[in-house]
Amino acid sequence: MKVTRALLPLLPLCQRLLPTRLAGLSLTLLKATALEIAILAGHLVLYPSGIAPERRRSPIPTQSLADLPDPDLDTDRADGTADAARLPAPDRPPVVLLHGFIDNRSVFVLLRRSLAQHGRQQIESLNYSPLTCDIRTAAELLGRHIEEICERTGRQQVDIVGHSLGGLIARYYVQRLGGDVRVRTLVTLGTPHAGTRVVPLMNAHPIIRQMRPGSGVLEELRKPAPHCRTRFVSFWSDLDQLMVPLETACIEHPDLLAQNVRVSGIGHLALPVHPAVAAGIRQALDVEEDTARAAAHTGGLTVA
Repeated sequence: MKVTRALLPLLPLCQRLLPTRLAGLSLTLLKATALEIAILAGHLVLYPSGIAPERRRSPIPTQSLADLPDPDLDTDRADGTADAARLPAPDRPPVVLLHGFIDNRSVFVLLRRSLAQHGRQQIESLNYSPLTCDIRTAAELLGRHIEEICERTGRQQVDIVGHSLGGLIARYYVQRLGGDVRVRTLVTLGTPHAGTRVVPLMNAHPIIRQMRPGSGVLEELRKPAPHCRTRFVSFWSDLDQLMVPLETACIEHPDLLAQNVRVSGIGHLALPVHPAVAAGIRQALDVEEDTARAAAHTGGLTVA
């Protein structure tokens, strides 16, 4: 993705001041930083549209190709509340999108559009309070939401995509509150599974302390989970500024069926926005169980 064309004239200067290898890394970091700033600016514009809870809609029946709306007449709005043109797809569970710390559902506008355009007909974006101070409490609330979604849609299971803290809340629900019965696949984006040491001054907030290495919540997630039925896919970025160390966003647990997917060249805010990551998420949600078990033993993929 070309987001820093205006910065390319600086490349000769970088190459002169730094060794070639470091200059390349510096340019990659510069591009990633510029993209993060652009995404942050756009997200601040969209943020007010995501404050209100999402309006719940009745399940949409499976459509034939002839019944699909004309793609040239796509009316999907920027706030993600209208349905985009959909491609025919196999029947899949509802997808639940869960945002990160001090955020809301507006962060998933582009991902939601991508999922809808590729056949996902039931997509739910959940908001939890920015004043949330306990991951356990938020996980209990998530569990109640998922029970309501299953009852309303007539489905037995859902898939979840969680960004940052949202992924940790969803994982706690799956591992510690019996959510593996309801969650088929959990995809996490830049989630501190092993705890992050970034910005020590933020320790005043209790939920930040729960995201630190060795916290009580993370120790609970390290406990055995021999019968966990949920499949985990963790996307982690090699330029994620909020994951210290970077590998903390990987899931390492002997009892979990987990795949870690490395994303190169983008930062934390870009993970729920970048089209290559969106394609990887769609693939992770659509993969069959046997293929998933084989993929869980791979070293991950570079998708950007």
